Amino acid sequence: MVRAYLSLGSNIEPRRYLAAAIAALRERFGELSVSPAYRSSAVGFAGADFINLAVGLETDLTLHALEDRNGRRRDVPRYSARTLDVDIVLYGDQVVHDGHLVIPRAELQLAFVLKPLADIAPDLVVPGETRTLAQRWAQHAEHAATSEMLQAES
Repeated sequence: MVRAYLSLGSNIEPRRYLAAAIAALRERFGELSVSPAYRSSAVGFAGADFINLAVGLETDLTLHALEDRNGRRRDVPRYSARTLDVDIVLYGDQVVHDGHLVIPRAELQLAFVLKPLADIAPDLVVPGETRTLAQRWAQHAEHAATSEMLQAES
């Protein structure tokens, strides 16, 4: 079994689609670690704000199978509105550079990915790094800018 961390986001009916995604992940993987949800501006296009959160789970699936099981689509523009965006940010201690699949994800440097992950795995050290996620978040440029990323209402 491998501990995987996912970043989930939605800017189209986010409460509906994020709740459905969490329910489906629980049904398939059992117990999950789920972060609080945060509101952030759309990146790369003009659109409604996203609601983002992180999920930690144990899996025996390969990376590609995990992506496929979570509805990975490659036929849509990278920057666009979406009902659900699921990215595998970390997959155990693996470092992967396989075409489109890069683990750890570069998006880990973005506040809307890092903060939720630091909430559920503060002591985790990213492969190849020395700082924990909590330390990375504490040193992040947006750490003090609370107006940049607001915790979404439950």
